[in-house]
Amino acid sequence: MALLPSSLWDRVRSCPKSQDPWIPPQKTLGTRYTHLYLLCELVSDDSRCRLSLDDRVLSSLVRDTISRVHGTFGAAACSIGFAVRYLNAYTGIVLLRCRKEFYQLVWSALPFITYLENKGHRYPCFFNTLHVGGTIRTCQKFLIQYNRRQLLILLQNCTDEGEREAIQKSVTRSCLLEEEEESSEEAAEAME
Repeated sequence: MALLPSSLWDRVRSCPKSQDPWIPPQKTLGTRYTHLYLLCELVSDDSRCRLSLDDRVLSSLVRDTISRVHGTFGAAACSIGFAVRYLNAYTGIVLLRCRKEFYQLVWSALPFITYLENKGHRYPCFFNTLHVGGTIRTCQKFLIQYNRRQLLILLQNCTDEGEREAIQKSVTRSCLLEEEEESSEEAAEAME
């Protein structure tokens, strides 16, 4: 016991049994895994393809494709933290969440999805990756800008004034419906 200097001897006595006394203690911070979000558009000629879309079916389809393209390493790396966060069957917009370290595995596997199989039917389709963002909010902002650009392109490609007015009326009607829903929700909250 006298062979050890007093400072080392104090460290041996005060060290918990689970830690080696000869390794200096380090500050350990909780590990935080960051995620990235892939905003994708499901493109298909058949409208039944998007309407039969389900998040579980889509999740298993992406996982199977990652496994097929990148093998067991890709499947294991992407299985942790992978989720379908948002799915709109009418517009075909899909928001996929994956770990930041492995987002390129998910991203590179998406072009290999060439069909969607659901309830015994097989629909040809493909994924168009629109944006990769760090938060859901940045993806939402991008989607708003993307939809505005697409609407301008649609209005510019109108062949006559009747088509243009029909599109403008449809957009105005959908905006008015949203405002009515918001005002009715506010009125309901005020009554409570």
